Amino acid sequence: MMCGAPSPAQAATAETQDIADQVKAQLEEKENCKFDVFKGMSFKSQVVAGTNYFIKVHVGDDRFIHLRVFRSLPHENKPLSLAVYQANKGEHDELTYF
Repeated sequence: MMCGAPSPAQAATAETQDIADQVKAQLEEKENCKFDVFKGMSFKSQVVAGTNYFIKVHVGDDRFIHLRVFRSLPHENKPLSLAVYQANKGEHDELTYF
């Protein structure tokens, strides 16, 4: 993967689900609701001064949310942060940079 360029989309992994789970509470606070379903479906990653993860998450019924999660460099010892998200996405909406 080139530094700065997002990777191609790939199926979510256990690590991707763990990343999504770690920012779930941040999203629930911003959306003012609880998600009973929260399953990572696919993701892209982008190396910057840390790593951005773009994750498509199924949140129930036909609803999806795209997350951009930032992981700082290891020596900074900071928690994952939900940088931004896009609600009201569908299953076939492409996961793009945002």
